[in-house]
Amino acid sequence: MILYLHGFRSSPQSYKARLMANAMKAAGREDQWACPQLPADPAAAAALALDLATTLLDRAPRATPDAGPRALTVVGSSLGGFYATWLAERLDCKAILLNPAVHAARDLATQVGSHTQFHSDDPFEFKPEYVEALRTLTVAAPTSLDRYFLVAATGDEVLDWTEMRDFYAGARQRIIPGSDHGLSDFQTWMPEVFAFAAPDAVATPQS
Repeated sequence: MILYLHGFRSSPQSYKARLMANAMKAAGREDQWACPQLPADPAAAAALALDLATTLLDRAPRATPDAGPRALTVVGSSLGGFYATWLAERLDCKAILLNPAVHAARDLATQVGSHTQFHSDDPFEFKPEYVEALRTLTVAAPTSLDRYFLVAATGDEVLDWTEMRDFYAGARQRIIPGSDHGLSDFQTWMPEVFAFAAPDAVATPQS
């Protein structure tokens, strides 16, 4: 089961989300994939993600209490990585962080105002109270580090990759020399992502 959470101003039409969705479809695992359009309000986004995660988990409950992280992987890109960490801590599931926003409240405070989505002309407001909502969702430090996989690009032009590396120190990490915030070379790393997320679901994902 994979739940993909996109980043700020992004959507299920993002490059990485479409690559993963196509791979799951090709493997006949569409029923094990979810990728919602997240609302701008962090509280609403977290509630939606939690509801979808719970629905996915209901389809694949953990066999025994000591069986390790539950049969769900949340893949989060940028702000979605922030939400993915919150979910992993709450639900004891795996999380893959793609250039995640580690200090979301700090970084998104500069984005208060009017915006449009990257993949449409739909306008939305990022309100001042949303910054406080992000603070409420902040995880002080990740626990059970074996459930995390960080993919961070040193060429990220939006977020500081060293903050990601340090925040998830002790977790599995793939530090990519160069690249960019959107991970335009994501197809190269996607097999490793799937191997961590669902090794029995998609053996060799293709675009």
